[in-house]
Amino acid sequence: MTSGITTSAFGEDGTTEYRLFFLKDGNKISPWHDIPLYADQDKHIYNYVCEIPRGTNGKLEIGVAEEFNPIKQDIKNGKLRFVADIKHHKGYPWNYGAFPRTWEDPTVENPDTGAKGDKDPLDVVEIGSKAGTRGSIRQVKVIGCLALIDEGETDWKVIAIDVEDPEAAQLNDIDDLRKLRPGYIEEIHDWFRDYKIPDGKPPNKFAFNGEAKNKEYTLKVIQENHHYWDRKYGKK
Repeated sequence: MTSGITTSAFGEDGTTEYRLFFLKDGNKISPWHDIPLYADQDKHIYNYVCEIPRGTNGKLEIGVAEEFNPIKQDIKNGKLRFVADIKHHKGYPWNYGAFPRTWEDPTVENPDTGAKGDKDPLDVVEIGSKAGTRGSIRQVKVIGCLALIDEGETDWKVIAIDVEDPEAAQLNDIDDLRKLRPGYIEEIHDWFRDYKIPDGKPPNKFAFNGEAKNKEYTLKVIQENHHYWDRKYGKK
């Protein structure tokens, strides 16, 4: 765990009471507000908080509306949310989480997507070979992103990889991913397009005709959403 940060669970996993709190020096901290975005700003290395380990079905997330923002399971219509097994995958095909100190501003329309932000931290699809651990804080490098439009809101999916992964040195931009793993970007796209269909919802839509954007564009997205966080939640 990064810089002496630990986690402590409250309530039973798989219940509405479950919360995973983050602690430093025995005191609760927020994984959203109190962990730096940058691990190494000059090298574009970011801290990433794992909410959902690969191969699990529970829809867990940082509780943005709760004190100290613990990780909790999302609830829809009074029931805990789970994703179905689709596309020959068990639950989430990748580690999934968020960048601290980012926020997709619901008052700002992105000129490229034509939609406003979804009120959450930026989502991260971590594609390393090792299954993550809920609540772990890892350092990742950015490869690219997809612009999901979720119920009319911009919901960026940043594609990244743990810097300690064996493939990290080979993956420096979106074209590297295309070459190293042919069809993999399309697999990410199709999973996010279709994962709500078993719940009776239509396929999700994307900006840019579903095309993934490169690293340079993605770095601008991260910086922009870090600015929105700072403007709203940064220390005054």
